[in-house]
Amino acid sequence: MTRLLKLGVALNVVGGCVYLAVCLPALWAGHPIYPGQAMLAGQVVAGMLLALAPMGIERIGHFRFPLLLKVIFECFILLAVLMGTGMQYYNVPYWDKFLHLFSAALLAGLGLAIFGALTPKMTLQRTSPLLLALFALSFGVLLGVCWEFYEFTGDGLLGLNMQRYMSGHTLLAGRAALMDTMGDLFADVGGSLLLAGWTFVGVRKDRAWLDTFMFQPWE
Repeated sequence: MTRLLKLGVALNVVGGCVYLAVCLPALWAGHPIYPGQAMLAGQVVAGMLLALAPMGIERIGHFRFPLLLKVIFECFILLAVLMGTGMQYYNVPYWDKFLHLFSAALLAGLGLAIFGALTPKMTLQRTSPLLLALFALSFGVLLGVCWEFYEFTGDGLLGLNMQRYMSGHTLLAGRAALMDTMGDLFADVGGSLLLAGWTFVGVRKDRAWLDTFMFQPWE
């Protein structure tokens, strides 16, 4: 698992550097490879920083994130930023929905870690697997809803189209205007539900399974 984490970080950082090395000279020469290349390059740089962020947070906070969650996080950043945004993979049908499914499971797992950190160890050992699963589900869905709030706010204040309420420059109406947002929310519920189901089965079978999603002390 540690090797997968190192590979994920390397793909994000080295891949981002290669992307910039290829795309920025083309942009400066007046022949951008992708539309809006300057903004895309900035987002790729932000993605590289995000890929390194867990290590910085761990060092400052003197704790370790669950290894599995870090691996999933690095995969998500690679798919969402370098590939999704930088290389325009969001144009691939259902790419965005897959990432919502993926990120919701990640956030549900983070919810388990937070639950474990805030619950005394002896109490955690007696906590119902169903309660743990429901908390993971609720946490993942809640953050998915907060993301839709962010998109709604950005669309309103900055005139963006993150919630896909426009097709080109044409405003959509009725059900068509809701399809992207509702599809995202369904994916958020689906991803959180998958992690919650895994949690219920795993904890019911073996309490030690929960250690996979627990924060670890800094060493």
